Amino acid sequence: MPAICTPSGRIFLAPLLLPLLGLAFNLTSCSEPDSPATAEKTDRPSPAATVSATVPSGATFTIRYSRPSAHERKVMGGLVPYGQVWRTGANEATTFTVDKAVRVQGRPLPAGKYALFTIPQEKEWTVIFNSQPNQWGAYEYEATRDTLRVPAPASALSQRLEQFTITAKNSGEVSLGWENTQATFKVE
Repeated sequence: MPAICTPSGRIFLAPLLLPLLGLAFNLTSCSEPDSPATAEKTDRPSPAATVSATVPSGATFTIRYSRPSAHERKVMGGLVPYGQVWRTGANEATTFTVDKAVRVQGRPLPAGKYALFTIPQEKEWTVIFNSQPNQWGAYEYEATRDTLRVPAPASALSQRLEQFTITAKNSGEVSLGWENTQATFKVE
């Protein structure tokens, strides 16, 4: 059986050592999370999610948010009160990042990273792009930092949506849906 001699004169059996080293390396690389923040976010009751789209103008936008669940609660007009600024998800404020200037509902929005807040109402939501993206919830929200506010029509969903969900299409249509309500806006 092949052996490895070290400078100190110790002898190791190579066939046993090499597979063990390989196993240790694989276990170490598999058990390490990407970062402490990533590990923390995956353990939350409202998991993190990301959606992206590239619109016909060539601009790419990315929305990062957390997905709370309804758990048989009344969400819109209950857990999420009408007429109040909402973080548009859970945990940290939802962020909207865009690499080029775009138009949202026909109004200009410069390239950059924004906190994405909303003010839900029964028939129409206000979508807010706020220049302070790194916030916890809406606790530090300041209207003076709003870069853009646009209206977004709200409609009833045909099926109840248990988890808050944001979808983004390459056509630029963005939908925010939860429980029995959906609001949509267009990015161009």
